Amino acid sequence: MAGSDPQEAPQFLVHRDGDHVGVAVTDLEPGPVKGAVLATNRDISAEVRHAVPLGHKFALADRAAGDDVIEYGVRIGVATAAIARGDYVHVHNLRSARWPQSQSN
Repeated sequence: MAGSDPQEAPQFLVHRDGDHVGVAVTDLEPGPVKGAVLATNRDISAEVRHAVPLGHKFALADRAAGDDVIEYGVRIGVATAAIARGDYVHVHNLRSARWPQSQSN
């Protein structure tokens, strides 16, 4: 797994295979990044299109406006705008699935 060698520590983590987002474990700059899938101990790589701060998400898969966004193997939100693979995912393009839409507007 990425991270077994301190010089190859993962730059992002994915909770489960099939998740639509990765979580930055360091500030990420645009370009290639290396990560790991926690559930399967598998290395993964991606291309980040925008700066992503530590602890924030970026897209591992394209999502259209209205599509569900999966993390931890469960629906965490709905895309409020088109999200391309590598895009920064945050409140500008994602609405939480925790509350009905009427409460988030």
